Amino acid sequence: MATFVPRKVFPTLNSLPRSYFLGHHKAGLDKMKTMLSHTDLVIECRDYRTPLTSRNPLFEENLAGRERLIVYTKQDLGSAGQNKDKTRERLIQDFQRPSTVLFSDYKNKSSIRKILEFARTHAAAADSLTGSRMMVVGMPNVGKSSLLNALRGVGVHKGKAAHTGAQPGVTRKVGTTVKIIEGDESGEGVYLMDTPGVFIPYVPDTEAMLKLALCGSVKDAIIAPTTLADYLLYHLNLYDPFVYGEYESPTNDVVQLLDALARNTGRLQKGGTPDLEASALWLIQRWRNGHLGRFVLDEVTPTSLEGEKRTNESVGLSLSQGRKMMKELRKQKARQKHLDTH
Repeated sequence: MATFVPRKVFPTLNSLPRSYFLGHHKAGLDKMKTMLSHTDLVIECRDYRTPLTSRNPLFEENLAGRERLIVYTKQDLGSAGQNKDKTRERLIQDFQRPSTVLFSDYKNKSSIRKILEFARTHAAAADSLTGSRMMVVGMPNVGKSSLLNALRGVGVHKGKAAHTGAQPGVTRKVGTTVKIIEGDESGEGVYLMDTPGVFIPYVPDTEAMLKLALCGSVKDAIIAPTTLADYLLYHLNLYDPFVYGEYESPTNDVVQLLDALARNTGRLQKGGTPDLEASALWLIQRWRNGHLGRFVLDEVTPTSLEGEKRTNESVGLSLSQGRKMMKELRKQKARQKHLDTH
């Protein structure tokens, strides 16, 4: 039997949309700016699996002037706790100085306590009798609301205050503040405000868009599920081509894998035809939930970090470009709908 050779590069798909900057993203960002004068600390969430791609320069541009804590969420979905994971984390921490960087899993109380301790220390330094106000920001579906609920649960032993969901857009408006640390004789405590996810106005390359879509930062309908599944297969094969071995032998053919998945899991249409789209969505969700390996999609090296910094310096200036892309996307959908009904 021939030795399996995974693809070394994924083909460029120029037809993919390059923006998901929606109206409520801009409205939310504008509201955050008005709240900045009442905010002591900005907690910016990024996805551990896309530590470079999930950075949004709009936050640095529009929320400047406040100390920033960067929290890489969903650590449990991207790290196996190996030396290479720890090396990557140190590189990221060094790169983000002087901002403090923490890595978190909302189900891990130890990591949540580290964030609470940072918030407590920061609030004590502010020395305000009326308490400390903080704001959590990030890309869509990066885990802001889950983090807020975890901080509230561990910090003041209260139930969920923010709604969460598997698709982006659950939080669409800047919310009210919730207490995450009880007050004492020196002040009222620490309060945290949830905010809607804000997408990058214009994604610099199609692979970055695939990464964000695979992690759930855009709705699954924006990019064809089979395309996303193919991109996932590309990464699975680089990580471990036997991770999906209970369904199919190592392959670079996504249709072959989805066909086998459909037959093994009963995702069949009338007449027994495999439902490839349903199988693709199921495969993607399995990876998102940590059942198909734990790895990151971004390459994190000193060279890639510097390159990402140069790339993102121009992204924040692309608001008008992002709006044009979304307008064109709506036109394309309208044209397709017209063709489908005639």
